[in-house]
Amino acid sequence: MYEISPQALEIFQSSIVWDAHSGFMPDVRADLNNLRLWKNAGVNYLSIDVGFDLLPWDRTVANLEAFRRWVLDHADEYVIVGAVQEVQQAKRDGRLAITFDIEGMNALNGRLDMIEFYYRLGVRQILLAYNRDNLAGGGCHGSDDRLTDFGREAITEMNRLGMFVDLSHCGFRTSMQAMEHSSAPVIFSHSNAKSLRSHGRNITDEQIRACAETGGIVGAVGLSAFLCDGESATVRDLVDHVDYLIQVAGPKHVGVGLDYAFPVETVGIDEMIEGNPQYWPVQEGYGKTPVHFLPPEDLIGLTQGLIERGHESQVIRGVLGENFLSLAERVWH
Repeated sequence: MYEISPQALEIFQSSIVWDAHSGFMPDVRADLNNLRLWKNAGVNYLSIDVGFDLLPWDRTVANLEAFRRWVLDHADEYVIVGAVQEVQQAKRDGRLAITFDIEGMNALNGRLDMIEFYYRLGVRQILLAYNRDNLAGGGCHGSDDRLTDFGREAITEMNRLGMFVDLSHCGFRTSMQAMEHSSAPVIFSHSNAKSLRSHGRNITDEQIRACAETGGIVGAVGLSAFLCDGESATVRDLVDHVDYLIQVAGPKHVGVGLDYAFPVETVGIDEMIEGNPQYWPVQEGYGKTPVHFLPPEDLIGLTQGLIERGHESQVIRGVLGENFLSLAERVWH
């Protein structure tokens, strides 16, 4: 762990701290009182996952309804937002700003009009595909099929509404073609550099640069399997990836999407991985060791680590969240 300096504390507390993706199991039984883990850690904005391609589309709708109701019932501490000004106001009010995301387009049930339905309920980013190929395109552990016509139409609709087109978990060809097709900047909400950790879920320097060229952002992820070869990861591993992304993409195109998960009273993540090798292939290392997550409280350590790597405060503020805030100002309507 880093020893936190007064400089790091000042930078962290005065910045907008933006976590672009939660990783806890999207399930109506999830205890959202655990959102205090982010709030107490000084996070100002969190995108909460409400579904992914392995789940039936109606489960995503049920999760979204349940999570929305919980947040609305706890308005003294949390608020669903849809504009940059609301994120900034939430920080001033001491509340955690919330939007929702969906990992993969199986949640659309083959209907493009579902995108606007989700948008109206607070979803502000959707992945094209989660690990496996689907109706929209290829997943990172799939056949690397191309972006489909349905995928192109979905991107066009997301551009129209003002949603982040999210390419984490997507295959190389699908992601490159999606970046070509999108009229707005795209994001990899939670992806690390393949050059530092060779894993199918991580992305190449070519993908990183292409994302930056759209004006988009790569959010570094805090899962051990995507950070390092060891069984558990440290904040220094996260600093390594953020530092590398800054070098490759440029400082305005890097953020954080921790993918942090707290336990949910349903099938555990390790059991789910073991039971669904089509989504989490054994040859990629899934299931060999328990999943280890860096918690939100480590973001202050990331701040200190970037200071020690010689990054200026403006760059660090950008990584912590102001890059994503600026991008939302461009993309969200």
